[in-house]
Amino acid sequence: MRSRSTVAWLCPMLSVLLAAASAGAENERQETPNGGASFSGPDFRTVLSLESTGDPEISPDGTSVLIPVRKADWEDNRFDTEIWLARGDEEPFQLTRTEENSSSRARWSPDGEQVAFLADRGNDTQIWLISARGGEARVVTAVEDGVSGFEWSPDGTRMAVAITDQQDPGRKKLEETYGGFAVEDRDFRNTHLWLLDVEAVLAADKAAALPDEGKDEGGEPDDEEEEAENKKAADEPSPFRRLTEGPDFTVNGFRWSPDGRLIAFDHTPDPRVESFSHADISVVEVESGEVRALVAQPGPDRDPHWSPDGEWVVFATGDGNPAYYLNTELARVPASGGDPEVLTEAFDEDASAVAWLDDGIRFLALDRTTRKLYRLDPDTREVEPVSVEGAPRIIGSVDFSKDGRTMAFRGEGPDTLPEVYRIDPGAARPQRLSRSTEQTDGWSVGGREVIEWKSRDGARVEGVLLTPEGFDRSVKHPLLVIIHGGPSWLSFPVRAYTYVYPVQQWLEKGAVVLMPNYRGSAGYGEAFRSLNVRNLGVGDAWDVLSGVDHLVEQGFVDPDRMGAMGWSQGGYISAFLTTSSDRFAAISVGAGISDWMTYYVSTDIHPFTRHYLKGTPWSDPEIYAKTSPMTYVNEASTPTLIQHGELDRRVPTPNAYELYQGLQDVGVPVELVIYKEFGHGISKPKELLGAVWHNWQFFGKWIWSEEIEIPAR
Repeated sequence: MRSRSTVAWLCPMLSVLLAAASAGAENERQETPNGGASFSGPDFRTVLSLESTGDPEISPDGTSVLIPVRKADWEDNRFDTEIWLARGDEEPFQLTRTEENSSSRARWSPDGEQVAFLADRGNDTQIWLISARGGEARVVTAVEDGVSGFEWSPDGTRMAVAITDQQDPGRKKLEETYGGFAVEDRDFRNTHLWLLDVEAVLAADKAAALPDEGKDEGGEPDDEEEEAENKKAADEPSPFRRLTEGPDFTVNGFRWSPDGRLIAFDHTPDPRVESFSHADISVVEVESGEVRALVAQPGPDRDPHWSPDGEWVVFATGDGNPAYYLNTELARVPASGGDPEVLTEAFDEDASAVAWLDDGIRFLALDRTTRKLYRLDPDTREVEPVSVEGAPRIIGSVDFSKDGRTMAFRGEGPDTLPEVYRIDPGAARPQRLSRSTEQTDGWSVGGREVIEWKSRDGARVEGVLLTPEGFDRSVKHPLLVIIHGGPSWLSFPVRAYTYVYPVQQWLEKGAVVLMPNYRGSAGYGEAFRSLNVRNLGVGDAWDVLSGVDHLVEQGFVDPDRMGAMGWSQGGYISAFLTTSSDRFAAISVGAGISDWMTYYVSTDIHPFTRHYLKGTPWSDPEIYAKTSPMTYVNEASTPTLIQHGELDRRVPTPNAYELYQGLQDVGVPVELVIYKEFGHGISKPKELLGAVWHNWQFFGKWIWSEEIEIPAR
């Protein structure tokens, strides 16, 4: 399920899963357990080990770029992200090394001499500082439970730091007496802003703790030396000063004003995921700590950016309506206060602001199966795409130098993995800084094309069609349909797909793969995104099945060897197809909804269902029944694999057990695999490898009539 307010390059259920990582895997010839067939391409582990680049951070002068690089650590069963640095035309080198955990959220100091980053090196997530020339990093903070975010002040002497409030001592005593428990919708800790004097920390050569840490709380000291240390710590002035506090809100994103006097931040009443629809924007005066509301209206208002002169703040807004499927607009408001004005009413897609430069606002937005950078004139409200010759068709993130003339960005497409680029002023084409795509040299990728068809009700639907190398249209191929999550997300034509479905190997096996961008998908405008309101599952199935019919009619698909699968919303549509259709030989349901009432009462985003179905199970039980896969379970006949995370809060596991038991009761072959200690997505390499094997084994049996044994090693 995708939150409408999350307009960045993320889909929550797969935001950290769609790009796995590790360099150096060789594309050796693989003997697969499918009756002896041999494959020349990569094995599952090699695909999951692909090194992945993250969002770049460009230096203030535009000469250097920080690049997060994510790799798989199979021995410790984790994905590790470290920061690499590309200086000028030099080859990038690894800047950070964090054992057992990752380095993240790297930020240049305003003078470009230092890099601050977050890392957990045995004492929770703290801020670390390292020279841009390399060397040893030093810890800057020593905060109990760690730091969740930070931003440098424009002059580089201070940081705004986001810290989650410490646990109340009374709560600790309660748990000592009554054990662990939590009252739903009440037991949480808010995050607030603190001001950190970086110069004082560096001068003291000691990591900064919060002011109340190290004080004598009245208990018996262990010895005189400890008592003396506590007294000394209590007497020392703290480099931290609290900027916001209280139980009425929790801070999310924040940014300094250009002159360093103010910080704009978005906040919600509490840290629950579903509270995004109540996000507002305030500003805090740094010196006085005075907080005043800037934008307070119904619906989500978030992600503030300052104009270069500090007179305006642009932000993402629901314009008074929290519904997930409506456009996220960009609006501006005077920094001194006033009425917001929407700037993108004429632009029919979600807009995600990147920066406000001297010549206008830059934002990213989807355009069908591309993602582009746009320029918005805040006065005329004219929008135009920013053309970058030679850039990939999917721009994931963008960052600008201080003067706005040099740009770093991450992009990918049918021929490339995600790569990081820099384009200098006056340059004709961007310079590629990373070399991730070289990991796939020699792969038989096959064809990638975007196709279109007409759905049952006349809606025009697009999808991505993948075909094997040397594709022969005169031969009937097995068809595998992979349905994306969201629903307001989409499938792109990219070089590699790296989640739980072995796409590369199925293509080598001669299958064709369809990834439909069904109604509700992003990239096609608000009207298309709204087509499955009160029509979830039903209209989605029309789009999938009409796409299948479109391919079958062309003669290259074997209608007796077709499978479907998907995760999250894609898992829900797969479950709906399992119980309402007999078109497929096998279906895999990943973290999918089986009953909307079961989902509604147990998910962490209750408003999602109310927005799309326009009611609750108690006010409109008919629409909940119409759109629930379980309603049609008595007609089910398709062999089904169910995959689900044990600790899933987005789509809780009762949905998996309900579908599993229902299919068992009506005699349909069904398997349920629960991945232990995982939530809505699988985020460790070994379990991802297991999930890939489970799908390979399952579809091998029902599509290729193969008995596949999963290897123990």
